[in-house]
Amino acid sequence: MMIILYFFLLSLLSVYSFSLVDPNLTLFNNSVWAYFREIMVYFGYYRRDLSSIAYILLILLLFFLSSRIALRPKIKDLMKLTVLIGLITVFSYPFLSHDFFNYLFDAKILTFYGKNPYAFKALDFPYDPWIRFMHWTHRTYPYGPSFLIISIAPSFLAAGKFILNYFFFKLTFVLFYFLSVFYLNKINHRVAIFFAFNPFVILEGLINNHNDLIAISLAFIGIYLFLHQNKTALGKIMLLISGGIKYLTLPLVFLSANKKKFNNIVLLSLIFAIIYYSFQVEIQPWYFLNLLIILPFFPKLVSQFNIFFAGLMLSYYPYIRFGQWTSPNNVSIKHWIITIFLGINLFVILFKSKKLHAKKNARLFQ
Repeated sequence: MMIILYFFLLSLLSVYSFSLVDPNLTLFNNSVWAYFREIMVYFGYYRRDLSSIAYILLILLLFFLSSRIALRPKIKDLMKLTVLIGLITVFSYPFLSHDFFNYLFDAKILTFYGKNPYAFKALDFPYDPWIRFMHWTHRTYPYGPSFLIISIAPSFLAAGKFILNYFFFKLTFVLFYFLSVFYLNKINHRVAIFFAFNPFVILEGLINNHNDLIAISLAFIGIYLFLHQNKTALGKIMLLISGGIKYLTLPLVFLSANKKKFNNIVLLSLIFAIIYYSFQVEIQPWYFLNLLIILPFFPKLVSQFNIFFAGLMLSYYPYIRFGQWTSPNNVSIKHWIITIFLGINLFVILFKSKKLHAKKNARLFQ
């Protein structure tokens, strides 16, 4: 029943995601779609009070259910359920980020216009109809070559058609999500359950479609090949490709097959890189997806930070409630939400640790 309820709420979240669909984006020329879109736009843009409450409830309920599901020692049809999660989220809208549409246009510059996205930007094609719903049109390609190469296939197959680009790119993210769960399942079944059902992964990776999901998917494959199959060269190549997306995962290339202490230093450098990048640019929830790369090494530690992950998702509240994400007041509220949830999470971890330590001491004196 928990899993059924989880999928019901996930379906609601996919529907809810269209509440913040870009007013300049049509998607389909269909009367039923137009009616649905009108209802969702009214709810998301003109009833922000109710919309923000709906979002908070969905996130909290999904995190609660996923945490209960993660306690299960085994799920027989995990990969089938992973496919179902992917299919549900394919029909969602990246409502909390504009990056997805930049991915589409950056690839289009190469496959449709035959230009180098590292040298050309969206504004260099002012007559392109996609410009009307684009953001960050003034910048050239900001990512590594790995993601650009991965983007070529869905963009080329779409042949410049927006709706095909939209779904082909969505399916690409679903494929890498599936690969993440598949290889994690080979490493540790319970870790795979935690990852597959985690709302943080699903919202940022499959709904908002941040390419960090692809980076960690490639990293999981590389870790499995390198550390569990003794395929050193192939594993290192996968880790290098992962690092070639946003560069945050590059330290993983230095992982060693037989030096555990050295590996801990490598993983610690990855954590510091994420923290440094967050404070150097701006604390964005999806940056912390990269923390999940250490799941194969420290599954218990990572799973204890679910409260923090929930806080990252709830930090979108000021944008949903008030709009204008870049306003100083909204950014300040976001930072406070993240800080408070991190503080609560650390307190809970410390409390549980002390409680466990007290139980061990009590057994010694029995």
